[in-house]
Amino acid sequence: MGVVNLHRVNPQNVGDFYCAPHHYFESLQNSELDIFGYRETDKSKLDHFVNSISRNSLIIGGGGLLNRGSFEKQMKLFEQLAVNDKKVVMWGVGHNSKSSKNYRKIYQYNIDISKFGLAGTRDFSAPGEYVPCVSCMHPIFNENFSSKNELGIVFHTDSLKSPSLIEKYSSIPNISNNASLEEVISLIGSCENIITNSYHGMYWGMLLKKKVSVVPNSSKFFDFKYQPNFTTFEDSLTDYKKAQSYDGILEECKSINQIFYHKVSEYLELQ
Repeated sequence: MGVVNLHRVNPQNVGDFYCAPHHYFESLQNSELDIFGYRETDKSKLDHFVNSISRNSLIIGGGGLLNRGSFEKQMKLFEQLAVNDKKVVMWGVGHNSKSSKNYRKIYQYNIDISKFGLAGTRDFSAPGEYVPCVSCMHPIFNENFSSKNELGIVFHTDSLKSPSLIEKYSSIPNISNNASLEEVISLIGSCENIITNSYHGMYWGMLLKKKVSVVPNSSKFFDFKYQPNFTTFEDSLTDYKKAQSYDGILEECKSINQIFYHKVSEYLELQ
């Protein structure tokens, strides 16, 4: 009947919320579903989830939905639906293994992405067509920002559970990814250097030509096309000076997503 975009619809994680293409392309603004919708205990909501998947073509993503146990059941379902001739697109998804042994060693995904009609992944050297997170299409990135601070911090929400960590950086402009997009981008835009353990803190910082240092908490940081400076919270306040900025990432990511949209539009026969 139409197209449904499934991703992690989480107002407490601004990256998860804005990483879905339905926000940026009018022909995709039919419907969205939280990828955890199968957990609904309300029968009417569960029926809506099942019926929406059954009756529509699907766009999965973006976000770190691969090689992660909490999403494996859903991704296996979407893979099987694709095998059974449902039109299923993956858009800007990536690996997200929490095993520290595998941070730098993800060579394959936990599903066979070749079975999908179109598979765009945000991991540059992994299987699939390289399609970075579609949040680059948000008009906020067209604004001009002036750097007023040497350093800023973008925390993943989980970091808020560590008062000692927050206290360590209390004298430095900081924000968590549970804030609004406008607040997060405003802080990033005001700083020359960013330290972060948030994927989108890294990505958005690099889109805005900031020098980004990452404290990794999963494999998701290690296969973006452009490498940040990797560090630890123990060493970050000296290591951040090793980071470099890149020109042209925003324009490149926009172009890739626009090209991919045309492929999706043709595949899904959008009007």
